[in-house]
Amino acid sequence: MSILWMIGGFILVLSPIIIIHELGHFWAARAFGIKVEEFGLGFPPRAKTLFEHKGTKFSLNWIPLGGFVRPAGEDDPTIPGGLASASKTARLVTLSAGAIMNFILAFFILWGVFLYGPAEREMVITEIDGGQAAEMAGLQVGDVITAVEDESIFTSMGSTNWHISDYIGEEIMMTIERAGDVLTLPVTPRADEDDPLRGVLGITIALNETGGRNGFSLGDAAAESVHWIWEVISLTVRAPGMLIRGELSPAEARPISVVGISQIVGTQAQQASQTGDWFNVFFFAGIVSVGLGFTNLLPLPALDGGRILFVLIEAIRGKRVSPEREGLVHAIGMLLLLSLMVVMIANDLINPIPL
Repeated sequence: MSILWMIGGFILVLSPIIIIHELGHFWAARAFGIKVEEFGLGFPPRAKTLFEHKGTKFSLNWIPLGGFVRPAGEDDPTIPGGLASASKTARLVTLSAGAIMNFILAFFILWGVFLYGPAEREMVITEIDGGQAAEMAGLQVGDVITAVEDESIFTSMGSTNWHISDYIGEEIMMTIERAGDVLTLPVTPRADEDDPLRGVLGITIALNETGGRNGFSLGDAAAESVHWIWEVISLTVRAPGMLIRGELSPAEARPISVVGISQIVGTQAQQASQTGDWFNVFFFAGIVSVGLGFTNLLPLPALDGGRILFVLIEAIRGKRVSPEREGLVHAIGMLLLLSLMVVMIANDLINPIPL
């Protein structure tokens, strides 16, 4: 993958998602009468002030990393009309609005993606091990598996709705297509010698695209969109525990930076430009939008969630934490966050994401 595809992946996916996030903050601040001093495309240094509207400068900046919103009085409650001097409700909504916009964006991206549908794939047998269940059942190389126990096989997002391990030791009826004929054969999966919970048939399969698409209905696409949003949030919460229990490998739990995300999207975009199938690009964009929104809500200093935590503490205590102390916490958090980002970027550059 060339550096141009990587940059293109960032522009295509990350920049719009970050800008939508900042627009959420901007619109919420405006709705509550909070003054916004600047809405920037990219990060400073400033290249040009595009225009000014209702006291807000709209700027173009040299570092092309999405955008930012600079409200007045972000940490100073003595500034009238600023963020820190606004009501607790106004601050909570304004600070949460970026993540909410990310979730809304993700819902509509994924909804559209599932209406369009993933490419249809055939499950084709490419190899058969001698003496195993598949050979004994009469399966052959080139057979297309279409159903198990009268349940149609379908694939979505690289996985299948049929799991061999659910049928260990049970005789099941497998429907296949062979040279234009439809056959139903009995086959009994056995337990793998190295992993008794894993069922095996002794076959190798390939998922070959047929040219069709598995598009969802309006309602099912919406439900699938919500499912994936929840799946990303749930996995993010469960990942540390899964890593400790050995359910996730360090490689699978590896955090990635904007560079790693750009590598993934760049590769997907390059493949899409050759095949014309942009499903994976936009699916990943939806997932990234959920990830960005949820990560920003984590109660960590310098993130939106860290600032929300201070507002909640204020609501519980009945008085605000001193602006100086809160500002120091966020400053330290920002330094740590930037340091972590540098390490992650360096890791993604030295050890690119395996694709």
